[in-house]
Amino acid sequence: MNSDNRLGAFLRARRELVRPEEFGLPGGGRRRVAGLRREEIAMLAGVSADYYVRLEQGRDKHPSEQVVTALARVFSLDEEGTTHLRELARPAAARPRTPRRPERVTPGLLRLMDAWSHTPAVVLGRHLDVLAANPLAAAVNACSVPGVNQVRMVFLDPRARGVFPNWSQIAADTVASLRATAGTDLDDPRLTELVGELSLKSDEFRRLWARHDVRAKTSGIKQFHNEMVGELTLAYESFAVSGAPGQLLIAYHAEPGSSSQRSLALLGSLITDRSPGTESRPAGTTAGS
Repeated sequence: MNSDNRLGAFLRARRELVRPEEFGLPGGGRRRVAGLRREEIAMLAGVSADYYVRLEQGRDKHPSEQVVTALARVFSLDEEGTTHLRELARPAAARPRTPRRPERVTPGLLRLMDAWSHTPAVVLGRHLDVLAANPLAAAVNACSVPGVNQVRMVFLDPRARGVFPNWSQIAADTVASLRATAGTDLDDPRLTELVGELSLKSDEFRRLWARHDVRAKTSGIKQFHNEMVGELTLAYESFAVSGAPGQLLIAYHAEPGSSSQRSLALLGSLITDRSPGTESRPAGTTAGS
């Protein structure tokens, strides 16, 4: 997890992703490293090569705001990536780790989700564990139900590639989202266990984790293949759950008048004989169990 030199690990990963051609530098087979050389990054950022080497090697861990801004520009970081780089350069003081309480969804939120008969909705925990899902959400994606970790599901459940037509993009977004929720707290025991397991079992996860992409779940579009109604294209919006740090409520919706809206309505009618709330209540399952 590079816990002793997180800033250096991030810089090295992003440097290897930069293409020389983006800055008019010669590429080709003569290069012995992926991406740019350290001295090239230093030149583009306006710092000395020796100073940049010290940053990557962890001998200097606190670059100035000016240097952070320059590096973010060279690495083409978006706002989230720049914020993450800034946090790595200005780490919060370490606090004694105390056992975290099991993540639970409040009864009020569960009732609210159950009432959304036309809106698939799930609640995710700190490590993308599905803490709750209303009946329609469970019907849309049978692989993502309470007790399932979404990261493990995407990479280790063979059904996932059938559920997500654009699996490669979903995989990349899921890893970037896990990085975003973890922030700089890479020593979290649950995160360490999850990343360690997936790194051993999935080459694709290991490759994506090494990129250090950071992208929170905010809003976007997801495509699903559903066995009952076929293809679904749904937009989603994410909301932080007040009073439950790390929890996200994600609600899906289809474009009005679209075939996906009609298919979603059909799917809802097909599950009306199920008991209300069966899927949304975790039945004692907690994150990490």
